[in-house]
Order: sequence, then C-alpha cells, then structure tokens
Amino acid sequence: MLRHIVFFTARDPKDRDRIYDGLSLLTQSRHARHFEIGRNLKSDLIHGAAPDFVVYGEFEDEAQLAAFKADPLYQQSIDVVRPLRDLRMAADFLSY
Repeated sequence: MLRHIVFFTARDPKDRDRIYDGLSLLTQSRHARHFEIGRNLKSDLIHGAAPDFVVYGEFEDEAQLAAFKADPLYQQSIDVVRPLRDLRMAADFLSY
C-alpha cells in the first residue's frame, strides 16, 4: 500500500475556508482506497511553523495514485488551492 501525505499552509489566514473547500473536492475521487482532509489542530507543545491542513490518502500502488492525480477533480482542486497556498509539502511511502 502507498500512503500519500501532503501538508498545506494558507498564504492569508482569511483564505483557509476556501482552501479547505478546494482540498475537499479530492474526497469525491473514486481512485483512493482511503482519503481524508483535516485541519491541523496545532496542539503540538513544540511551537514553530505548522501546516494549516493535512491531506492523507491510501492507494493500492503508484498506478492508483497516478490515476487519482489524473482525475479532473485533482486539477479542479489545484486551480482553487494553488493561488491561495503558501507551503505545500508532500511525502509518499510504501507501507507493508
């Protein structure tokens, strides 16, 4: 299984709801085994830079992740989120 995790921060805090709505488009994709979007609670006691949102997905393999990224919903989400975000940090790893 491939796990896909992406962190986002808003360039302007007033755009957080719009970013969340844009990321939420991804939950409609049928290509993920499991997929969710969350707002970071920022409850870590070690203060510092922290993302506003976490995107978490599980995919059978790289081909399923590629199909997810080829879904028109993925581009719709990018079109909404990219102009509003600051940080985007992604990681993919295999889980056995």
